[in-house]
Amino acid sequence: MTKPESAGDDYDVVISGAGLAGSAAAVLLARRGVRVALLERRSDPEAYKVLCTHSLQACAYPVLEELGLIPALEEAGAVRNVSRWYTRWGWIEPKAASAGPELPYGYNIRRSTLDPLIRSHAAKTPGVDLLLGHHVTGLVREAGRTVGVRASTPEGEREIRARLVVGADGKDSAVAKFAGVPARLYENGRFGYLAHFRNLPLPGGISHTWFLEPDMAYAFVNDDGVTVVAVLPDKKRLSAFREDLEGSFLAFVRALPEAPPIDSAERITKTIGTVNYPLHSRKPTAPGVALIGDAALTGDPLWGVGCGWALQSAQWLAEEAGSAATGRGDLDRALVAYARTHRRRLHGHQYLAADFAKSRPFNPGERLMFSAAARDESVARHLHLFGSRLIGPRRFLSPVALAKAAAVNIKHRGAAGAADPMESIT
Repeated sequence: MTKPESAGDDYDVVISGAGLAGSAAAVLLARRGVRVALLERRSDPEAYKVLCTHSLQACAYPVLEELGLIPALEEAGAVRNVSRWYTRWGWIEPKAASAGPELPYGYNIRRSTLDPLIRSHAAKTPGVDLLLGHHVTGLVREAGRTVGVRASTPEGEREIRARLVVGADGKDSAVAKFAGVPARLYENGRFGYLAHFRNLPLPGGISHTWFLEPDMAYAFVNDDGVTVVAVLPDKKRLSAFREDLEGSFLAFVRALPEAPPIDSAERITKTIGTVNYPLHSRKPTAPGVALIGDAALTGDPLWGVGCGWALQSAQWLAEEAGSAATGRGDLDRALVAYARTHRRRLHGHQYLAADFAKSRPFNPGERLMFSAAARDESVARHLHLFGSRLIGPRRFLSPVALAKAAAVNIKHRGAAGAADPMESIT
């Protein structure tokens, strides 16, 4: 519900940012009896994030299910995000993997559809007050602890107190800044541009990703017949690329193996992007403060993990701190548990992503796994599970998995009669 202004109200939790992470956290906390003020700096309830991969990885499916959003996503035209990946060894076809039950899936859906949908869901949840046009300008602190926020509103400045303040306000989080939580930055050696096309046929009707070492590209099939096409070249190409942005973008896409036929599709947006998008991570808690989504950790856009991790971190916070936020537990201890879960679930993924963001070719371990995945359906399935963030780095690179990949490549080398023992993985 949208609540009328009344500056004297207190809440259990104040959330800054009514995007994916903030709206999901509001719903999940309110269902646990938490009184939530959900603040959104923009006044338009239909506002959405523009620069995004528009992908919800399979790791987020349990959160979507708990939120009760699966039927609404299906009705809105969300596309199950099965994908094939191009490598120098050929195409990796996770969809074709037959070893085991049906592969888990997530959804591709444009943020112009998704953001208003989940925000409206939060606004209709009992216990959530959606406060549009509220921009956090500072934190209220007592005895070294955050106990609320100060916000600029259409009616003027307002102070809102709460046991817990949640920063769901993106990678440049004002809540993190005001709480004095520094960010650790990881340089991204690639830049990125994307555009939307309608009626762009792709083989199999599924999404595509190109690993060109070190350049990257993808075409993600979305709702309403729209496909998001993105290119992520090495920054060494930036100067030449910017001399003719439109021409460079189109030429890059046309040169892709099995290139999407963009010239026969309907172009519905201009080319947008960023030349500098570092990865960063923050400690996700401070006294009286929790950070979720990009405010806590911003991954490399090329992996399409941001939306899924936003929803997952919202769920972890609700699970660990929901009771304590109402005064029925130790909030500090709950925040420690949330921080521990956040680190355990995402630190390894971020470590590998930050290393790959150096814009380097595949390392020996990656060559082993990706080459085997192009040759064997069970390894392709294993790689799909990791790419969807359904398994972590330790399981992905376990001795059993590496041994399986090595066996596949040895068999391939024998069948091909290769003279060079490294030929199959280089």
